[in-house]
Amino acid sequence: MPRVGGKVKSNRSLAKRIKLTKKGKIKRWKGGYSHYGIRKDKKYKRQAKKAVIMDKKHPRYDKIIKMIEPAL
Repeated sequence: MPRVGGKVKSNRSLAKRIKLTKKGKIKRWKGGYSHYGIRKDKKYKRQAKKAVIMDKKHPRYDKIIKMIEPAL
């Protein structure tokens, strides 16, 4: 049965912020790094630069993949 109401669109803001690895894991970056740097300690800023890998076992993994699916 065809979907009524047009195309299924991906969440573009989310699709621009994350990448998928070859094994299907989600690679994302932490937010809040670019402002109020004086208040944040060095350890937080250093760790915020690195990407975070979300495994397929993560509770929100399926929801995120569903939101960006048309873009894949």
